[in-house]
Amino acid sequence: MCAKPSCEQETLSNFMIKFSVNLLDSLEDFLSTFQKDLSAVSGQIANLQDRSKDIDNRLKSRRRIEKPLSNLLVDLCIPPALATLILDTRVDENWIPAITEFERKLDTLKVRVRVKAARDLSEVAEGLRIVAATKLRTFFLALLEPVKTSMTTNLQVIQSTVWMKYRPLYIFLQRHAPNVAHEIQRAYAATVRTYFETGFRRYLRGLGWIKARTAEKAENITSGAGESPDPEVDPTRLSYARVDGPGVVMAYMADDKNHKEPLEALVRSALLVLMDNATAEYSFISAFFAHEPRSNMHSKDSSGSVMSPPLLSPTNGEFEETRSNPGSDFGGESVAPRRRLTSITSVMSAGAQEPSAKEEQAALNALWKQVMDPVLDYCQTFIQNAIDPPPPVVPLLTIIRLTEDVVAEIQRRNCSPLETYIFTLRLKMWPVFQKLMGEHIDALKKFAEGATSGYFRRGTTTDAAVSSICRRYVGVFNSFVALTDQAEETMIFSNLLRLRQELSKLIVTHTDKLTDPVAKARALSKFYEQLLQGISVGRVILMHRMALIETTERSSSNEPSEGTERVSVLARARRRSPTADRFHARS
Repeated sequence: MCAKPSCEQETLSNFMIKFSVNLLDSLEDFLSTFQKDLSAVSGQIANLQDRSKDIDNRLKSRRRIEKPLSNLLVDLCIPPALATLILDTRVDENWIPAITEFERKLDTLKVRVRVKAARDLSEVAEGLRIVAATKLRTFFLALLEPVKTSMTTNLQVIQSTVWMKYRPLYIFLQRHAPNVAHEIQRAYAATVRTYFETGFRRYLRGLGWIKARTAEKAENITSGAGESPDPEVDPTRLSYARVDGPGVVMAYMADDKNHKEPLEALVRSALLVLMDNATAEYSFISAFFAHEPRSNMHSKDSSGSVMSPPLLSPTNGEFEETRSNPGSDFGGESVAPRRRLTSITSVMSAGAQEPSAKEEQAALNALWKQVMDPVLDYCQTFIQNAIDPPPPVVPLLTIIRLTEDVVAEIQRRNCSPLETYIFTLRLKMWPVFQKLMGEHIDALKKFAEGATSGYFRRGTTTDAAVSSICRRYVGVFNSFVALTDQAEETMIFSNLLRLRQELSKLIVTHTDKLTDPVAKARALSKFYEQLLQGISVGRVILMHRMALIETTERSSSNEPSEGTERVSVLARARRRSPTADRFHARS
């Protein structure tokens, strides 16, 4: 009986042991599976950590380029308001800032040529450029209509208040539509050339009518000596040798058949009107048609910062894109759309080639000459007719001094082509002056020798004749001194010295006829006293009268005493006669 419980106990023990072993095996399998799952989870966690780091790095990179990318988009995108302004509105003051902004967009598209967004927008920008160029061409050509239709149009006012105001629009054409800019320049030159040509032709024609009423002949110093009245020195006529002086002759004055002016006044009026209009035109041409250097295309706060990311740093390469035929921009023959060979970049590059300073100055001078050539020809003909036949020597020297003062004023106004022109005119006057002085000296020499024919057929001299010649010499001397600023004037004083020597010989020859030494001495003393008194007292009186005239002119003028630059305006005076247009200049 004892053996049976022991067997059951042993069996139970074995069962428990077996069960425990099975349980341990199951636990081992579970732990093994858990270890595998844990390893898998650990790998996934590591993968997630790597992905998290990668996403974090990408986020930092995106944040780093967020501002540059935003600036790039702002620079590239053309605002709808800007496009609507160019497409749907007429050119006015609102276009000035709009075109400046549009030009900046075009420049940005040129730089960002490798950016896809820039390539996508290039077609839109090209279309807006063509529309803007077309409208600006029509606008500038319309500004010339008042000058074409009426000679009473104030050209200088239009230039200063309208053309200069819209100069940024013309600068845009120079850079982005050079053919249109050249067309506007040619149209301006042709219109203003006709304007000046018509005005000066009528004005100088009126001066010619006045000149014909007061013709003066150049007579030598012995002509009519003692028989006709001696010409007096008029300080008013000497005052015409200066730019700051009497007012110019108005065109309507030619309609009055009784109105007369001395030759110096007419020449002075022609030169001053020429100087004022020519220098004003040169200043406008130099200011308006000059190429303006480009400013820095990108600011630091804008797309300039986009240059840092490699992805957004394109080179200045070219890309091909479709574009309308340039010949169809302004009424030319249209062609079917095709793949274009040149991009907007090449168009802007062609217009961006700015000339050198020397080339630009030569081009501006050529444009000015193109405008003023007819005027210069008319003035040259008028001046040539004024000195041929030669006028009296004092008026001629007055005109020469006037040209010198005009040249000095032109130099202050910085108009080199006109300076050369006036200087050439002055060079042509000096030989005429030298010829007249030679005729005076030769006539005095012949008179002293008793060989002069005509007025003195007896071949003898009289006290009245010699005294008259002395007074005329005093008048010439005082006039020459009054018209001379420099102490050494070889052309002036060498001729005066020769004239004085011949006058001394005449006085000695005339007094030698007297046999009484006392009478001879008294005669010599009388003539020399007349000369000395005339030179000393007459010069003081002359200078005083000229100073008085100048003071009176300045006090009656609205200008300050220092004198400001006159602004001459063609045809501003109202029409008073159907035969002549008015050509106005304010002194």
